[in-house]
Amino acid sequence: MSLIEVKIPPLGESISSGVLAKWHVADGTVVKKDQPLFELETDKITSEGTAESAGKITFKVQPGTEVKIGEVVATIDTSATAGAAETAPAAPAAPAAAAKSAEQSPAVRRIAAETNIDVSKIAGTGKGGRVTKGDALAAAESAPKASTVSAAVASAPAASLPASAPVVSAPSGEKRTRVKMSKLRQTIAKRLVSAQHEAAMLTTFNEVDMSAVMELRKKYQDDFVKKNGVKLGFMSFFTKAVVHALKEVPAINAQLDGDEVIQNHYYDISMAVSTEKGLVVPVVRGCDQLDMAGIEKAIGEVAKKARDNKLGLPDFEGGCFTITNGGIFGSMLSTPIINAPQSAILGLHAINDRPVALNGQVVIRPMMYLALSYDHRLVDGKEAVTFLVKIKQAIEDPTRLLLSV
Repeated sequence: MSLIEVKIPPLGESISSGVLAKWHVADGTVVKKDQPLFELETDKITSEGTAESAGKITFKVQPGTEVKIGEVVATIDTSATAGAAETAPAAPAAPAAAAKSAEQSPAVRRIAAETNIDVSKIAGTGKGGRVTKGDALAAAESAPKASTVSAAVASAPAASLPASAPVVSAPSGEKRTRVKMSKLRQTIAKRLVSAQHEAAMLTTFNEVDMSAVMELRKKYQDDFVKKNGVKLGFMSFFTKAVVHALKEVPAINAQLDGDEVIQNHYYDISMAVSTEKGLVVPVVRGCDQLDMAGIEKAIGEVAKKARDNKLGLPDFEGGCFTITNGGIFGSMLSTPIINAPQSAILGLHAINDRPVALNGQVVIRPMMYLALSYDHRLVDGKEAVTFLVKIKQAIEDPTRLLLSV
């Protein structure tokens, strides 16, 4: 017998422990090399552990147990790979489609139920060919007839909107159930409360006419996709507008450290992304150096990593400003909470046709409300309003971004 220990891998200097949330395999079964074995929740990220070798696995830790980095949670008997079919517990026969559906996460199964898509026909991009939430959303978007789930989650969901609570099947007759809050959820809660307690937070609003950007997207979308292999979305316009505004109003691109002000001279923008485990805010680096296609690709990459639980600590570090988009969920207006230690956050909302006055006439325009929450200890009202007006001007007249005016 040759045993290999399955240990909790190091995830960064600041992470010393986590909770083994669940096993992806059954105790005593034969696993393949690189097969996902377990899901580990920490106060910063959620990650997966994989098998270093094929063999029969034996658990040493049960789901829900707090474990330390380097702790042995299972062993793999590599000599048990031969005759795996005989050693693995027999499972009741089931159609291939049902078996594949049963392997998916609750979010994927929920999307499948809501949109009537066949999970067995989706080519999974997750580890081991598993169908991810993003795969399910993409399939729902391309399926005939309307889907009730927005595939725009791949952009940047709202930081001001809470992540969905765990779905728990209540026993018959029970009116309430109780589940332990995940470490990630606990950290999100602490950071949001801390931001409200420690910052003199204030929100200012404006509205923007989306006609010019929508017309540009309509006119050049096909050529853009053909050249770059990615769609031209709204987020690249707003990201460019934010970078432009940060350069014009540098007080927004700063943060407090005790009685000192740290002025940032770079433009790494945090993008709020909703996942099954809660809200995460990965960073898109060097947005001032990226073109529109580069920004769209970068946002897509970090969003996919977030949905697949592949984000690492470096993906969250160093952001100087945050953009959050509650509009993809239908939010009309909100007051987003600052992503500390940053000094401000921009909230985007739904685009709705509304009557507005233009040149003395009432016309119908696609309008969006913008919300800028900022730390009033560092940023004055004049600077906050100027920043928001700069974004409004850039979106309503995108040529300003080319001319840097």
